[in-house]
Amino acid sequence: MTEEQKRLSDISWKKYGPYVSNREWGLVREDYSADGDAWNYTTYFSAESTTYRWGEEGICGICDDQQLIVFSVGFWNKKDQIIKERLFGLSNSQGNHGEDVKEYYYYLDNTPTHSYMKMLYKYPQKAFPYEDLIAKNAAAGKEDPEYELIDTRIFDQNEYFDIFIEYVKSSPDDILIKLTVTNKSKTEGPLILLPTLWFRNTWNWGYDDYKPELSLEKENQIKIGHKSVKLKNLYSNTSAKTLFCDNETNDKKVYHSPNTSQYCKDGVNDFILNKDESAINPENRGTKVAFLIDENFTALETKTFEFRLSEEDLQNPFEDFEKLFNIRQNEADEFYEEIQKGITSEDEKLVQRQAFAGLLWSKQFYHYNVEKWLKGDPAEVKPPDKRKKARNSDWQNFNASDIISMPDKWEYPWFATWDLAFHAISFALIDPDFAKHQLKLLTLEWFMHPNGQLPAYEWNFSDVNPPVHAWSAFRVFKIDEVLKGKPDLEFLEGIFQKLLMNFTWWVNKKDENGNNIFQGGFLGLDNIGIFDRSQKLPDGQSLEQADGTSWMAMFSLNMMRIAMELSLYNKVYEDMATRFFEHFLSIAKALANMGEDSFGLWDEQDQFFYNALMQNGNCSFLRLRTIVGLIPMFAVEVIDDEMLQKLPKFKERMQWILENKPELAALVSHWEVKGEGGKHLLSLLRGHRLKKLLSRMLDEKEFLGEYGVRALSKIYEENPFKINLDGKDFSVKYLPAESDSYMFGGNSNWRGPIWFPVNFLIIESLQRFFFYYSPDFKVEYPTGSGEHFDLDEIATSLGDRLKSIFLKGKDGKRVFNSQYPRFQEDPDFQDYILFYEYFHGDTGRGVGASHQTGWTSVVAKLLQPRMSEFKMDKAETESPK
Repeated sequence: MTEEQKRLSDISWKKYGPYVSNREWGLVREDYSADGDAWNYTTYFSAESTTYRWGEEGICGICDDQQLIVFSVGFWNKKDQIIKERLFGLSNSQGNHGEDVKEYYYYLDNTPTHSYMKMLYKYPQKAFPYEDLIAKNAAAGKEDPEYELIDTRIFDQNEYFDIFIEYVKSSPDDILIKLTVTNKSKTEGPLILLPTLWFRNTWNWGYDDYKPELSLEKENQIKIGHKSVKLKNLYSNTSAKTLFCDNETNDKKVYHSPNTSQYCKDGVNDFILNKDESAINPENRGTKVAFLIDENFTALETKTFEFRLSEEDLQNPFEDFEKLFNIRQNEADEFYEEIQKGITSEDEKLVQRQAFAGLLWSKQFYHYNVEKWLKGDPAEVKPPDKRKKARNSDWQNFNASDIISMPDKWEYPWFATWDLAFHAISFALIDPDFAKHQLKLLTLEWFMHPNGQLPAYEWNFSDVNPPVHAWSAFRVFKIDEVLKGKPDLEFLEGIFQKLLMNFTWWVNKKDENGNNIFQGGFLGLDNIGIFDRSQKLPDGQSLEQADGTSWMAMFSLNMMRIAMELSLYNKVYEDMATRFFEHFLSIAKALANMGEDSFGLWDEQDQFFYNALMQNGNCSFLRLRTIVGLIPMFAVEVIDDEMLQKLPKFKERMQWILENKPELAALVSHWEVKGEGGKHLLSLLRGHRLKKLLSRMLDEKEFLGEYGVRALSKIYEENPFKINLDGKDFSVKYLPAESDSYMFGGNSNWRGPIWFPVNFLIIESLQRFFFYYSPDFKVEYPTGSGEHFDLDEIATSLGDRLKSIFLKGKDGKRVFNSQYPRFQEDPDFQDYILFYEYFHGDTGRGVGASHQTGWTSVVAKLLQPRMSEFKMDKAETESPK
């Protein structure tokens, strides 16, 4: 075991980490308005003066696991209108494609215990172009690209600073911090650094009036006084003035009312920008403090600054600084060398390591008590009665105060349930215990609704996400078993029990007509179809969804497989496995036979799955070819014959259905026919339908793009799909990148781009089918090429297409950066990887949130050597000894 792997068994090493949001303003949990306008309740420009209720934000910040104390760094180039304490971006209404961060920062390295962390922030030396970014994006339409920071030409003369920020832990409560600043310009430039320490405000709300204190012990040493924080000192190795104030709202500035605190949160800003000495506490104490380091950098000069947070009173806090840094950096290298064993390409190692780094940097302290948020706090002004029915008002059981993996700590600094399922797959490779903890967390009684629903995401906990939790749980369980050599049955059994409740919620709430055809809303496919699926349709119409139903078929098989695994240890679960097997068959029947005319969602004419519109028992296809029609592939399971022999009751029930209900057996794959190695296949697709679906999916004129499978057929680029329903015209066009629709805020688009989660599930499904069919089952790839390959070869090829988005091509360029030559050619940019939300369906360039290392981090799993993949597949089908 490496030193980092040994540390993973000691939870105290995770007490401190990068758990600070990159944005707390504009969030639901910080919104106390009457009308629910979260984006405008606190804005980027008012954030410097406003104390938050539920969390804190900063640039490259760290904190403890309850966010009682926070360290971050602020900057000022002596030209900006404000101190740079938080990353700037546009709100949902300001961006022509929704919210959008307008800064350049990169997560370069991190270990699971955060014993070593590194990131880079690029800070311009000219005045930051806030007004220009706001105005140009406001003027742009949906058809226009986003106007980015690089488009302002602020980097043209290399007038910026590269600021590398690194953390090392000597022990769980001893943290070393290094800032390495390089002037990239050929002219000199000034820079003020503001390493800042503060307490999250827990004393103003009427529950606990204990107020901690920071004070000046001696030059370059800050004393930390908090009853629940072990850290006692912050040291600086650079002679610097200390600026003390309090983490309190500047009521005069924000609300035009008298201040209740003499020294407010923005005191450091007012002292530096306005020369206001009255904003800083002359007694050198408070709840917020910054070291003021005022430096001038000559052309291309690099300077290093060191700090240390420790529970000890150290006489020489920096004497072992470099030694400790070298040790932890080497240990991080050893840890990833073990993880990446078998990867021969240095570029693949670089991409995977940065994917892991982004995933680890995006862990965040998430605090939100819905009941308290709705009622307001006893020491604050009582909120208007209107707030009692604010968003999430039916989730008053929800009470989070946890470290959670976020999709992106700027654009999405809140958890999303189905995103988290994909995060867990990548986390399992480096920290399987954390992966399991994340999946369990959302099923706990203070997260899960009493009715069994999992909370979707902060803007609407009641929205619907694809039920992939069971899939992820079993996948993580098997990866963990391979890595540790033994199964964690307590985890699997515990999460299975909770997911029973969630399955029941789906059956009771999302099967509107009681026919095993499932509806939903968001389902992770924002604007894929003709109309907003979250809204009720008029005149008693309902949308029968091929994807919602297929997700439930997948959910059934996942739950069946978990129950089978548990049955090997406890026979009680054998009946549960049978129940989910039969539920899967009922869904398969419904897909093929619903309504009075035995209407099914498989269209024989087009050989494709479509959504259908139902009214008064009559159904009609919505013949729009989207990725919805490919999702039935995900409902696939392969059972080893040896396992069936160990589950005689389950086998007996399968045999009874085969003999007594042949109409059910005929609807699904030939599971009674043993495949390669004596395996049984359970799937919604027989071989013929699978081949027909694949012929569409692998057609470059339709779904297959150079960089992955598109979300919508490309045939709709020149010939948009059009339909008239009840006198209203609807149209869907292939859009390879940004959305032209305001549906769901207009900041997401499934009408053409490449999305990693669905592509990842396609690859896994093909691998499962191959596991049954063997190399003898081949299909044409690409469609029309005359070349035929087995399903494993196709899955590998699709994975290679996805990986090629990030890896250097033969021309030395990375596709995700294709819109900006500077990012492709400049050595100070070209090897820094951004893991975007989704990717252009034709060019592969990154689109949407730029730091969505959450679900896009599954590229790290795709980069794992196939030997590990083989071992994990083998473990999934072998019975325990």
